[in-house]
Amino acid sequence: MQNVVVETNQDVVDEVERTKWKRTLHALARDWRLYVLLIPMIAFVFCFKYLPIRGLLTGFKWGNDNDLVYNNQWCGLYWFNQIFFGTSSSMFWRAFRNTFVNSMYGLIIGFPIPIILALLFSEIKTGWYRSIVQVCAYLPHFVSLTVVTTIISLWCEGTIVAGGATAAGGWVYNMCKTFGWLNVTNEAGEVSYLQESILSYPRYFRPIYQISGVWQDAGYNSIVFFAAILAISPTNYEAARIDGASKLQQIRYITFPGMAPTLVIMLIMRIGQILSVGYEQIILLVGNYSNAWETADVVSTFVYRMSGQAAGATGAEVVQQLGIVADLFNSILAMFLVLGANAISRRVSSTSLF
Repeated sequence: MQNVVVETNQDVVDEVERTKWKRTLHALARDWRLYVLLIPMIAFVFCFKYLPIRGLLTGFKWGNDNDLVYNNQWCGLYWFNQIFFGTSSSMFWRAFRNTFVNSMYGLIIGFPIPIILALLFSEIKTGWYRSIVQVCAYLPHFVSLTVVTTIISLWCEGTIVAGGATAAGGWVYNMCKTFGWLNVTNEAGEVSYLQESILSYPRYFRPIYQISGVWQDAGYNSIVFFAAILAISPTNYEAARIDGASKLQQIRYITFPGMAPTLVIMLIMRIGQILSVGYEQIILLVGNYSNAWETADVVSTFVYRMSGQAAGATGAEVVQQLGIVADLFNSILAMFLVLGANAISRRVSSTSLF
């Protein structure tokens, strides 16, 4: 009798498995056009995200020839020791510190502003006017980064440009000069003002970089938060108004709780990008102002410059390994930041990314 029951239960399990596969195949056959659309994305991710992983082996081997990477001898953690404690360690730790500082500024300044913009958009009741305002806010995101950095460079240009020629100076430079922000005092106690571009001075680079980033992406990043606000039922606001709630109270007790899942997910994703500052805008802004690297150099620009030296300089094989190891270390830390932020969010708010 027991054998019959066991066989019957196994038959049921097999039937459930067959039914599950049938449902899966039926869904694939029904929606095959949608899955075909995924092929380019899968190919892109495979080519640009998975294939380059083989290059990470270079960071654990002697030599930097990617074609012969499998034939090179293993060197263990030699390159990690070089970048953490070797001759390039000061440059790497400076880049790592700048990466963290710039990202924290971006998180503190750049994350709340799109939320504020979304709240302001939701308070505009005239449809056509709100559309115009939103388009104006989204437009900078679609402007080429080269164009944006060129405009910023012209605005920050000083009275002395490359080659020693004189110029009128950009309006940002002239404004800072008017307020006395460019004044310097020499050893004799004489007060003068900086005459070169503002971007050439390390202490001014971070504010300009953060402001330009917020201006370009704040409007576009507000789309997600604005959609979360629109998903909140209007009846909640009507009930709050009947109870005498002010506009700020409605935002505090209705809008923010309704946006909470979206805010948590976006915050987790933003924390994962803390150590992922892009190199394109920084390199375009710095240009030939080598002094600015003191605060502008981040891990991505460090890797870019190290790889560039390896490609263009004879006998600089070690440089490419240093860049690879630096980027790998940065990626591992970013992964742990995402996992930690996700675990904390799941424990505190029951909302998580995965």
